[in-house]
Amino acid sequence: MSRQLNRTEKRFLEQLRVRNLVQEGERLLLAVSGGPDSMALLWLFLAVRPVLKLELQVAHCNFQLRGDESDQDEALVREVVSRYGIPYHCRRFATVEDARAWKRSIEETARIERYGFFNELLDAEGLDRIVTAHHVNDNAETVLFNLFRGSAIPGLRGIRERHGRVVRPLLLLERREVMAYVRSRSIPYRIDSSNLGTDPDRNFIRHRVIPLIEERFRHKLLGSLQRLSHHAAELEEFLELHFEGLLQRSEGLGLNNGAMQASELRKLTTFEQKELFKRALRELGCEATGRILEQLCKLLQLQPGRRIRVSGSIEAVREGDLVRFREVDSP
Repeated sequence: MSRQLNRTEKRFLEQLRVRNLVQEGERLLLAVSGGPDSMALLWLFLAVRPVLKLELQVAHCNFQLRGDESDQDEALVREVVSRYGIPYHCRRFATVEDARAWKRSIEETARIERYGFFNELLDAEGLDRIVTAHHVNDNAETVLFNLFRGSAIPGLRGIRERHGRVVRPLLLLERREVMAYVRSRSIPYRIDSSNLGTDPDRNFIRHRVIPLIEERFRHKLLGSLQRLSHHAAELEEFLELHFEGLLQRSEGLGLNNGAMQASELRKLTTFEQKELFKRALRELGCEATGRILEQLCKLLQLQPGRRIRVSGSIEAVREGDLVRFREVDSP
């Protein structure tokens, strides 16, 4: 595809360069589901490919969750990619069976399958980056979802623009802008019927919560949530540096041989204590809920011998000046 860039494509190209998301001459793997967002992503990269001298490949996941609809998504992506002579990779997953075997939700199982496939392709094909089609509305839904389930402030950063080898260049566009671009270029796409209802929480946020607030506050919500997401990302970056400094200054603040030093932790603010406990629990493979973090902070003030259960098989116990984490029999 070689033609004059329109306004959206010029903006897209400018942002790729300004935000340093893609380098000239890179080999990219585009994740294309067949929906309007990912098809718009494909068209945008086809438009800027000659300018940046990019090499494109496309990956499609068929999770086999919607019968013929899933197969029709696959067929559309395969036909379009073939038309433009782009290397195409498709994998079918037994997602329902895998979710049952792994004891995970369908959504989480699909995410694991998807990124496992993408990373495998990156290594096998010698590609530089995975590119996905998340946009401003997706980020807003994620921020609200995390807020409603009680996320800490860093969790409000939402979807990362860059995470490892994954980049998400559409985080500069709202859904309405994506759809306007799709219409302007007559881009074919498929609609995922599972996204139309309001049963899953994310769908309820997408179809009921966001439109209602946007109507009341005159389209201010998405911009406000995007700014909040950016501020949370900046805060997270600052906190990472701050806690790296703390851990370098005092070994007792980190998890060392399964223990942390209570007297050193008591010198810190409650926020700092919780963040350090959160890092320790992450190392131990435990979930850091708000309730457990509160209990660990209280444990610092209690007498030796007091203990709390932090997971099914791990407890924290005061031993002298230590908070020691140890395995115990499951209840």
